Amino acid sequence: MAFKNEDTLQTFLDANQEYRFHKLYDNAINQVSSEFGKTYPILIDGKRISTSQTMIRSSPTDRRLTLGYIVKGNSAHAKKAIQAASIAFEKWSMMDYRKRVKLFRKIGAIMKRRKFELAAWLTFENGKNRYESIADIDEAIDFIMFYSDEMQKNNGFVTRKGSSKNEQNTSIMKPYGVWAVIAPFNFPAAILVGMSVGALITGNTVVIKPASDTPIIGYKIVQIMIEAGIPNGVINFVPGSGAEIGKIIIESKDVAGIVFTGSREVGYMLMSESSKTKARPIIAELGGKNATIVTDTANLDIAAEGIAKAAFSFSGQKCSACSRVYVQKNVKSEFLSKLVEKTKKLIVENPKERDSFLGPVINLNAYNNFKKFSKLALNDGNILTGGSVIKNKYFKHGYYVQPTIVEGLPTDNSLLKKELFVPILCITEYDKFDNAIKMTNQSEYGLTSGIYSKKKREILKFLQDIEAGVVYVNRKKSSTTGAMVGRQSFGGWKDSGTTGKGTGGRYYLTQFMREQSQTIAN
Repeated sequence: MAFKNEDTLQTFLDANQEYRFHKLYDNAINQVSSEFGKTYPILIDGKRISTSQTMIRSSPTDRRLTLGYIVKGNSAHAKKAIQAASIAFEKWSMMDYRKRVKLFRKIGAIMKRRKFELAAWLTFENGKNRYESIADIDEAIDFIMFYSDEMQKNNGFVTRKGSSKNEQNTSIMKPYGVWAVIAPFNFPAAILVGMSVGALITGNTVVIKPASDTPIIGYKIVQIMIEAGIPNGVINFVPGSGAEIGKIIIESKDVAGIVFTGSREVGYMLMSESSKTKARPIIAELGGKNATIVTDTANLDIAAEGIAKAAFSFSGQKCSACSRVYVQKNVKSEFLSKLVEKTKKLIVENPKERDSFLGPVINLNAYNNFKKFSKLALNDGNILTGGSVIKNKYFKHGYYVQPTIVEGLPTDNSLLKKELFVPILCITEYDKFDNAIKMTNQSEYGLTSGIYSKKKREILKFLQDIEAGVVYVNRKKSSTTGAMVGRQSFGGWKDSGTTGKGTGGRYYLTQFMREQSQTIAN
């Protein structure tokens, strides 16, 4: 059976059953709410480990909600997890790839059955609305099923090569060993699963360090994998201090590879410090400063809608979020009028509510960053809408902020260069199309980019010259976000990534393996 994206919401809409989608989600919200306050242990070698040290996880939607208590791992736990993964590697790596594929298809099926429960946890823990949360879980399931298909299509990545009369030649891709998986808060299901399954299904074992802001959803997913039959030691889960656990990962010669999604600064540090221990693969996605070009022939209604969605969905906390817009000066006024109008209609609300478009930012640091960046926008540019935190009614108990648009910033302003990870969109006008391309490419990042134009010449030049790993043309759905597994591989150029091979694409799994050429003489 050919791979098919999960796409839960669209499936319900196509069946004219949107009401059922909302009912299932609302029921899951009630179910999950009844489970608040539990303690979640460390998972090493199939064992649940508890200590006296715990971390309280409160909800960014309402800080009065204590979601649970997370047992805090330390350096000793990290070492035990690496040791367990090392011991489990030999047997797991020797397992027929078809058995691993069968196991992961079982895991995918379990996640399908529990998708609304997992989506509800995600809403409470990282603040995504119901549509973004279910899409996150859908993407996690897609990664499992797509990578299972890739292993089967490629015969476990065993290839018979040209042979002579006296020799038989075979290329075999083999796993490295133990991989450290360091996951981000913004896609705590999809990215954690994508990175982990990429390593596991190819025969490696893993030690997972979840983001400190989203450990519960990570625990839930790892527990599903273990209960489905992943052998002891193959997958290990160690929440805790990134600095403490990261140090053990970097300094361990038993860690064969590191896969990481997060900030450029942390990624660079990982690569620099890791090289002092040993040469090993590091697969890192390091963020973006994504731009969209709006030309004088663009459909401005479609452009405004696509850019508003790209900039402000999940409160701008996507590495693919649109952060910059370069608009042709002759249509700037009309375009901004449409964009501001659409942005003002976006509803900031508790993400568990049906009409919520923007929920909170993830934590106090992001909240304070928004205030700092908004003040800079006010001082150095012209804020067209937004620019404030929201403190009225119950919003005062969460980290809620306004979607913000600023224009007129100096070209060297830090808001046009720095990855902000809050809902602030910077507008710059251009005269000649070549200048728009040039300004887009001046960023040190190169993750995603978009364009709205009716001129074939401009579109072709954009596709030829733009320095980004994922690009979109005239997309109403979103100008820079929304890559689908199996349709758009997702990976960055320049400072946005280390390998140039995207997740959900045909080249991703091979990064977790190394090639062995085997020749057998007759």
